[in-house]
Amino acid sequence: MKSVHDLRGQEAHAAAVEKLLASYAAIAAGSRVRLAKRTSNLFRPRAENDVPGLDVSGLDGVIAIDVEAQTADVQGVCTYEDLVDAVLPHGFIPYVIPQLRTITLGGAVTGLGIESTSFRNGLPHESVLEMDVLTGDGTIVTATPDNEHADLFEAFPNSYGSLGYATRLRIRLEKVPGFVALRHVRFDDLTSASKAMADIVTSGEWHGERVDGIDGTAFTPTETYLTLATFTDSPGPTSDYAGQDIYYRSIQQRETDRLTMLDYLWRWDTDWFWCSGAFGVQNPTVRRLWPRRWRRSDVYHRLISLDSKVGLSALLDRIKKVPGREKVIQDIEVPVEAVPDFVEWFDEAVGMRPVWLCPLRTTRAWPTYPLRPGDIYVNVGFWGTVEVPADHPAGGVNRLIEEKVHSLGGHKSLYSESFYDEATFRRLYGGDILDAVRARYDADGRLSTLFEKVVRNS
Repeated sequence: MKSVHDLRGQEAHAAAVEKLLASYAAIAAGSRVRLAKRTSNLFRPRAENDVPGLDVSGLDGVIAIDVEAQTADVQGVCTYEDLVDAVLPHGFIPYVIPQLRTITLGGAVTGLGIESTSFRNGLPHESVLEMDVLTGDGTIVTATPDNEHADLFEAFPNSYGSLGYATRLRIRLEKVPGFVALRHVRFDDLTSASKAMADIVTSGEWHGERVDGIDGTAFTPTETYLTLATFTDSPGPTSDYAGQDIYYRSIQQRETDRLTMLDYLWRWDTDWFWCSGAFGVQNPTVRRLWPRRWRRSDVYHRLISLDSKVGLSALLDRIKKVPGREKVIQDIEVPVEAVPDFVEWFDEAVGMRPVWLCPLRTTRAWPTYPLRPGDIYVNVGFWGTVEVPADHPAGGVNRLIEEKVHSLGGHKSLYSESFYDEATFRRLYGGDILDAVRARYDADGRLSTLFEKVVRNS
């Protein structure tokens, strides 16, 4: 039986890489290099740029799957939706699958990602065996943990394109059954919930039953649920949260549940966690009229982009006499023991509910996102806007969050707006190491630095 399943194939991949290199060569010397990518899961503004971008068309699929080795060769801008569609029929999933369908593998590796398997599998980049990277100097190198480009491999996670762009990644795959059994366990205080997360991460089980995935939802500081997932082959009735029912509401309503593996992977995407409520999609009447194929995160993201252009939300705020509004769209990590302190502070200071919780452990040190290997951290996600006074300083709420996170020994993901001064940013995110790697692979500075990308939005 053939072990390797060729999907896109090496020849098609090579042609796409040649197109990418030609687009690099067409950019004038001295001009900044960036992707010409139509979609994004970032939530920060980008400076206008009339310089043509890199052509990544044709780099959006799975090249091949090796069933025996349990690996896949995947192109850099392949979405997790397409990746899952390719590997799940063979009984595999990537080790970690971020919650939203249109996040790309290259994006999750260079920008980090997380999900319910992160307590045992770390972050997406930790299952990468090797990757081909287009560097700032226009060459493509293959980086592995132990070859001559190990410095690039090590610094690439959380570099957000400041060190180059992955064209091909070889990743490990996990063998999985067809269904997922869920338990929603309620806790009346965050201290108990945090202790339970630590115990589950350490033991891999809860009350004697194996746990394959864990995340949590804190509706209030006194109502937190841990959702414990056990992968299973046992058949049985399954729920459908792409229809009229809403997944996050089921957490409060059911103690147990069952999903197909595919529906479990995208359980959060249908309603963008709980953010679809801003578009009325959780209203039963609106939901019946809203086409099922449009109940997905990328549609909501496009609606937000459209609103920013036409200004409907701003108009409604003026009508309602809202003095000001600040976006608070962030994911942060703090040590598990600091979760009660952070979430209780956040609930009082910001007042946004609910928040998402996801424990993780990294398998080794990564210099550009320095979490201590083996220690248990919890990702806290919160996404929305808050009303602020008219004279409120720009980013005032987000600055407070940054200060609180780092006072607790945590870190903040960089996919959204950041407000650090440059010295603090360099200290927190491996500035000296990034400089050394850039000097080797981008001596002419064709790529924006990490600080320029995520703080100056250039």
